[in-house]
Amino acid sequence: MDKITEEILREITDWDGVFSGAYSLRENGECISFQNSDHIRIVKKEDKPGIDIYISDKAQQETVYIPACVTKSDVHDLVYNDFHVQSGADVTIVAGCGVHTDAKEGSNHNGIHRFFLESSSHVVYKEKHIGIGEGGGRRVIDPVTYAELEEGAVLEMETLQLGGVDETTRDTTAILKKNAILIIHESIMTDNKETASTKFLVDMEGEDSNVDLISRSVAKGDSYQEYSSVINGKCRCKGHSECDAILVGNGRVNASPALNASSTDASLIHEAAIGKIAGEQIIKLMTLGLTEEEAEERIIAGFLGA
Repeated sequence: MDKITEEILREITDWDGVFSGAYSLRENGECISFQNSDHIRIVKKEDKPGIDIYISDKAQQETVYIPACVTKSDVHDLVYNDFHVQSGADVTIVAGCGVHTDAKEGSNHNGIHRFFLESSSHVVYKEKHIGIGEGGGRRVIDPVTYAELEEGAVLEMETLQLGGVDETTRDTTAILKKNAILIIHESIMTDNKETASTKFLVDMEGEDSNVDLISRSVAKGDSYQEYSSVINGKCRCKGHSECDAILVGNGRVNASPALNASSTDASLIHEAAIGKIAGEQIIKLMTLGLTEEEAEERIIAGFLGA
């Protein structure tokens, strides 16, 4: 493991030199190390790059790590990871990716993750993306997520990207059965000429299913962001989509939340707000001794939950 990989792991997983329990570490398109636990089994796919992660119902409050690191230019990584979660399991999955470029050629990572949650299972999925390096090559990360939640299953997703990624498209699709719950909290910051696109599509097929999509974004410099969400309420269910964005400099954001109700018992709500930091907020913090730049950074960090 080289120093760049170690730097990325510390940033995206809070790695302290060792992973306890089950893990799979990917570096420059190859799995370089993995470990099973008593209740979590990792199997390499035979027909394509990636792994299957089998999580037993005996896994209770366990954590599995599956970070991916790209440490040089001209790496184009595509990986397929499937999570099979048995009924009643309770796990945290720590994923995330860092892309480092050191030359004019760009690098990219495209992780396609599929989640199959059996009834009454609970998964917390944490994903952090970063771009680093002094090379001029573009750093691109395009995650694709697909989730099927059976009766009473709960999936909580926490996704974070706070700079350095030149281009990202984040595509998430989910199907919710009876009493299933999907919660997604997304935080994104772009700067310079970076672009970010978020797409959510949720089909609520089961009675009393519930989805809560919350996106917080900051567009700085000349960066551009797009946000779109589609919630399809096909039965008695509750759906909520919220997109809040702050513009700094010449940053631009386009938000397009959509709701489709095909049942009179579907309760669907969307909210969207785009604006700049209020001047009185800056002034208030400056009276406490902060510079204008420090005040702005403090407000953005609080807004993104960073």
